[in-house]
Amino acid sequence: MGLMAGKRGIIVGVANNKSIAWGVAQQLKEAGAEIAFTYLNEALEKRVRPLAESLGSEIILPCDVQDEAQLETVFAELEKRWGKIDFVVHAVAFANREDLKNPFSQTSRAGFQLALDISAYSLISMTRAAMPIMNEGGSIITMTYLGAMRAIPGYNIMGVAKAALEASVRYLAAEVGEQGVRVNAISAGPIKTLAASGVGNFNEKLRVMEKRSPLKRTVSQEEVGKASLYLLSDLASGVTGEVHYVDGGFSIAEG
Repeated sequence: MGLMAGKRGIIVGVANNKSIAWGVAQQLKEAGAEIAFTYLNEALEKRVRPLAESLGSEIILPCDVQDEAQLETVFAELEKRWGKIDFVVHAVAFANREDLKNPFSQTSRAGFQLALDISAYSLISMTRAAMPIMNEGGSIITMTYLGAMRAIPGYNIMGVAKAALEASVRYLAAEVGEQGVRVNAISAGPIKTLAASGVGNFNEKLRVMEKRSPLKRTVSQEEVGKASLYLLSDLASGVTGEVHYVDGGFSIAEG
């Protein structure tokens, strides 16, 4: 019997097989979980559906996190198919490319609102939609980055969005804890993903991490997946409202 045997939940944010969320999905499946997946649009469906089907998933749904009705439809479908769920993986973030490349003070109002809406508010709306069907002992996780705590060159508005996301984790954890549900974040070190391609000087960030982190290397999809499995499983039954770093110790290293 695997660690997640009999557990069911949803992963929002797989874009392709390089996604951090895909690393989480693989670990959950190996541990015995049954997983539903979502995709943003038809172009991404072509990438996500084969991956989901390779893990035996039978629930693969469209979900634009900016569309409240679509989000509610996703969780209504999960209730119809499964009744209750045990976990939610939120791995969604977006900022306009120009708002990442331009000086931070040049961030547009519309760009600020878009980044905060997709990257932070979506966790709030997703939690609200999920809670009516979450089992006691359920777990919600999201993905953040050190740029929430430090001014990382080229991360700009995403750093502010991730800071809002981390604060949201704490407030949501405080609210849903009474219902036995936990909310945590994983702060992963830089990994080559589709999302990372929009961040300036990304390869330099990888080199700096290899040089300065205590483990003297970057981290893998698999390592983030294993830490996520811990937070989603009963092994972390006493852990909520936390930001758990999976970055080879880079966040504690001297600059």
